[in-house]
Amino acid sequence: MLITHDTRCALDTVVDLVNTAPEDDTADGLQDVPALTHFVRNHEMSDVGVLSEHDLAAVLEVRGRFAAIFAADDARSAAAVINELVAAAGTTPRLTDHDGYDWHVHYFAPGASVADHLAADCGMALAFFVVAGEQDRLRRCEAPDCRRAFVDLSRNRSRRYCDSRTCGNRLHVAAYRARRKEAAS
Repeated sequence: MLITHDTRCALDTVVDLVNTAPEDDTADGLQDVPALTHFVRNHEMSDVGVLSEHDLAAVLEVRGRFAAIFAADDARSAAAVINELVAAAGTTPRLTDHDGYDWHVHYFAPGASVADHLAADCGMALAFFVVAGEQDRLRRCEAPDCRRAFVDLSRNRSRRYCDSRTCGNRLHVAAYRARRKEAAS
């Protein structure tokens, strides 16, 4: 599956957005407007003006919808949520070459809110996966104490953990220790 630079950026953004949601004992990564401003700057989102509490509430709503896509059991369920997000955002595809980047497509209308920006660009990036029959690559970490979202871009669709150096390694070490303990018994 060919993934363009702007699609990859949108995928990274949607994964990071979904992963800001609080889990068991973690705080919300988007708990206030300054956190949202940091998120927007960190992801180099263009055409975003001064953010407000209204923007924060709208982004949190969009984040919940994106989480539903990662939890969808099938492509039809994911497509329904994506269609609603993209339609509500008033998608307006246009070519642009801003800030030193080559030509690419923005799906949000000029002057769109940050929530509509996210819904349109990230929604379209996820739509490409559904269209390609790759919706099952939108996953949650299989580590028992982690449910972070990720996109499995491995060639053989074998990625199981959000980060093999943390979650994956931790589980492999635990399994190794359990085997050693059992062998010693």
